[in-house]
Amino acid sequence: MKNIISRSKVFSGKPIIPGDKSISHRGLILGALASGTSEVIDILEGEDVQSTAHCLRELGVEINSIGNKTFIKGIGDKGFKNPNKILDCGNSGTTMRVMMGVLAGRPVTATLTGDSSLVKRPMKRVSEPLLLMGANFKLTNENYAPLIVTGGIIYGIDYHLKIASAQIKTAIIMAAISAEGSTRIHGEIGSRDHTEKLLPHFGIDIKTTDKEIIISGGQSLKANTVKVPGDPSTAAFWIGAASIIPGATIDLDNISLNPTRIGFMNVLKRMGADIQMDILTTHPEPVGSIHVSFRGLVGTTISKDEIPSLIDEIPLIAVLATQATGITIIRGAEELRVKESDRLEAVATNLRAMGCEIEVFEDGFKIEGPQKLTGCEIQTFHDHRIAMAFSIAGLVADKETTIQNSECVAVSYPNFYETLAQLTKE
Repeated sequence: MKNIISRSKVFSGKPIIPGDKSISHRGLILGALASGTSEVIDILEGEDVQSTAHCLRELGVEINSIGNKTFIKGIGDKGFKNPNKILDCGNSGTTMRVMMGVLAGRPVTATLTGDSSLVKRPMKRVSEPLLLMGANFKLTNENYAPLIVTGGIIYGIDYHLKIASAQIKTAIIMAAISAEGSTRIHGEIGSRDHTEKLLPHFGIDIKTTDKEIIISGGQSLKANTVKVPGDPSTAAFWIGAASIIPGATIDLDNISLNPTRIGFMNVLKRMGADIQMDILTTHPEPVGSIHVSFRGLVGTTISKDEIPSLIDEIPLIAVLATQATGITIIRGAEELRVKESDRLEAVATNLRAMGCEIEVFEDGFKIEGPQKLTGCEIQTFHDHRIAMAFSIAGLVADKETTIQNSECVAVSYPNFYETLAQLTKE
């Protein structure tokens, strides 16, 4: 499947943003572990979240949806059943990595696998701390899926996290809940903190500061309701487009404004964008509205400590940097090389194809703008964020831009192209 994008003279509207992917995953998983029936409202219907639901169903969890409500009958003290099938995590790194932590301390044996992209992504970074807790894993070539987890008795640890990854952090936290003793996590813990915010909502005592996370083992979750706000990483594409198309305006409601997720908006403000954010509710997560109007951008420098709060938006930032006046530099983003694709190379390949000059580093890039983009055939590498970022590039490019394998957007935003057509309709 392919989509053809043309330069847009208009861009405005009030699109409904799909539910936050991270919160959707966690709502399902925490609901599955709880005693009683939990309700997740406005869950993301993308393929990644469906992968998590599929794995939980194979483990004996009853999940049913009625309208915009998803009901999860938790296992409580009953425990998971041994699955009859291999747990297919699809393209979802969150599903595989978090489920490794969930299963590590529970009496179940399961094999986890994924699509051709996921089985190339590193899993040793998750298994290492879990092995220190006493978990039992068998990985392909000691680093990849398919992998087998044999759950059992595990113990709390004191662990220094070396990578700012919410997936690894959450895997350790989920294992810690079922471990004997207390677990302390410190180091690179500044990644998105949805798990830490949602666990107390499900009755779990977890202590968090800027320097450490402490959680006692042997705790039980209690069912609750989670209302999923709009995903800020998804909203970012429309925010970015409105920032580079003259005369554009965009209004967004019910968006997660969690401080660990709004790094993109903060950087764009620094680049001169006209963005207004208003928080309307704070529990269990900050949620509010965003208004964006076009205003010319200037280049900026993004450092390593900012990366965790905007890791998913970096391909889009690269596109925006081509339209900004001055130099934009990103460093400390080497994690992008082990995402759904090597996103740094994917960005460089496609920007160069559009006639843009970019200097690529092992951990980032440098772009001097503004540069004229020329439409071409875009290689998505089956990566949803590359497809969407270069669809935005197509809106400001001369000639038509063809997005190959554009169906990959279904991972996080199934209606992306329908929404794009509405926002650019004259």
